[in-house]
Amino acid sequence: MTITVIIILLLIGFLLLLLEILVLPGTNVAGILGFIIIAVAVWQAFEVYGQKAGLLTLGGAVIMTVVFLSLVLKSKTWKKLTLKSKIDGKVNVIEESKVKVGDTGITVSRLAPSGKALINGVYYEVHTVGEFLDPHTEIIIIKIKFNKILIKQKNN
Repeated sequence: MTITVIIILLLIGFLLLLLEILVLPGTNVAGILGFIIIAVAVWQAFEVYGQKAGLLTLGGAVIMTVVFLSLVLKSKTWKKLTLKSKIDGKVNVIEESKVKVGDTGITVSRLAPSGKALINGVYYEVHTVGEFLDPHTEIIIIKIKFNKILIKQKNN
């Protein structure tokens, strides 16, 4: 085995470790494979080129590992790789000017005990107090708390 193959094995091992840390965290397959490939490269250096070359390869692998880990664990490295966008979307935002207690509407889907309803021309996710309602049932809003609309069947 030539020195070029040993260097390539070391680079592949470190690449797999990098994949394990940055892309495939938790799978352990790439990390274990990376360590095995690095160990094979060091073993081959000892086997083919003798003790001096093996110790140099081992020392180089240890130094590369320390440098690699220090670069990866620096905060600036992680800041470059992290997502900076902020999610500001909201679900079922209820505008108090458009819907209030006492408004009536009609169910669009089956409420078991939650579903969709059309109130004042706008579709909302609504919740019953525990009853099940079929589609096209007239409803009335009995309570609004936070972003949750509680309804009951309208008595005709």
